Amino acid sequence: VQLVESGGGLVQPGGSLRLSCAASGLTFSSYAVNWYRQAPGKERELVLTCTSAGLTTNYLGSVKGRFTASRDNAKNTAYLQMNSLTPEDTGVYYCNARLTYYDYWGQGTQVTVSS
Repeated sequence: VQLVESGGGLVQPGGSLRLSCAASGLTFSSYAVNWYRQAPGKERELVLTCTSAGLTTNYLGSVKGRFTASRDNAKNTAYLQMNSLTPEDTGVYYCNARLTYYDYWGQGTQVTVSS
């Protein structure tokens, strides 16, 4: 099983990024996909979840209205669209695929918001 994140980078405040999480080796459509982030010096926190059917839940109030999770099961890929980025959004972003006790993580992608 492999989850590969991409799309991170350096962006100015107010900018946008779209992260991708490409999955292989699992029945992707059966898994919920969770997006986490870890800011420097802080614990990893849950940002958004996306069920196997594509229903999303926001767990972080600070990203409400700015971040959107989605998925394309035909492409075995999940997405995190991030708009109106602020320096507080800086961190390593991880995707996680979970189904009961099956739990897989990507390697993370760095997002840096700075002018």
